Amino acid sequence: MRKHLVLVGGGHAHMVTLANLRVFIEKGHKVTVIAPSPYHYYSGMGPGMLGRIYTPDDIRFSTQHVVKKQGGTFVLGKAVQVDPKGKKLILESGETVPYDVLSFNVGSYVPENRIMGTARDVFTVKPIEKLIDAQKRILELASRKKITIGIVGGGPSAAEIAGNAWRLTQDYGKNKPRVRIFAGKDFMSRFPVNVKKKISRSLKRRGIEIRESEYVEKIKTNEIILESGESYDTDVIFLAVGVKPSPIFKESDLPIGPDGGLLVNQYLQSTEYPEIFGGGDCIYFKNQPLDKVGVYAVRENSVLYQNLMASLEGRALQPFDPGGDYLLIFNMGDGTGVLRKKWLISDGKLAFKIKDYIDRRFMNKFQQIEKK
Repeated sequence: MRKHLVLVGGGHAHMVTLANLRVFIEKGHKVTVIAPSPYHYYSGMGPGMLGRIYTPDDIRFSTQHVVKKQGGTFVLGKAVQVDPKGKKLILESGETVPYDVLSFNVGSYVPENRIMGTARDVFTVKPIEKLIDAQKRILELASRKKITIGIVGGGPSAAEIAGNAWRLTQDYGKNKPRVRIFAGKDFMSRFPVNVKKKISRSLKRRGIEIRESEYVEKIKTNEIILESGESYDTDVIFLAVGVKPSPIFKESDLPIGPDGGLLVNQYLQSTEYPEIFGGGDCIYFKNQPLDKVGVYAVRENSVLYQNLMASLEGRALQPFDPGGDYLLIFNMGDGTGVLRKKWLISDGKLAFKIKDYIDRRFMNKFQQIEKK
């Protein structure tokens, strides 16, 4: 019996499924992919694109092209609600898409509650496409005057954005910008002290300021206002605070975890609706809460592919094993990186070369699908 598989999002956890869409279609199933962009950008290389280490083409996968090439249907749009009982997906356009099996890989977003009104020159670090706009704006302003760049956030994203914003403008001589991180009260607080020290040292030796005293309360056009009322004139602002899963699950009354992500069981399957699956940052893994890092989306790839096919064909599902500790490398923007793997913490050019090799290999693997 011909069934309808609907994929929402073309992110990392859907990569293997996207690479094998032809298999679903050859078995007689219909496949529809819904995404807000024809491309999927790899977030792990996003800061490097801001700093012009990579081009946009280096870090993106042509979702639309790959889907159509294999005989699937690509819908450019945004899913805003699920009707799980009626097995229908509702798009922002008002269109409804019926499904037999549904899988989400819609990533996460940066909350904008600190932004007052229609503030200009404020860029969230997700979606990654925003960094392309930010890059253009920084170069435009820095070509005319000395500017200040502010990064609101105290985690890895803030550190990488700061380092790569610094790199972006190194050719501007006397107009080199002032870069300042507003890190709340504890910069890189989730990481060991040695990691924080190495990252802080890397940034500070280039004149990047790290403010650790109080949180940002409001963001306006060209202004950052702290909880104390103290304000800072800032030409370009990046919002790099903690990400949250898409609100679609809560708004659809689907079971969710404490962070609002789709609550899934060991099979990456909704705990209440067995025909709904998910992977990446948008899920909450019931067995073991997972960090919002791309490595888990990559590890989920093959299991999600197998289980989507099994669900369509009535076969047994395969459990997902998150695996052990993972390698984490930060791109500091100056050709160096900070590496952490269990007890091993290292920094320098070799760390960045390892990250660059891994990231390019990952992207090249999936970009090859576009050429087949």
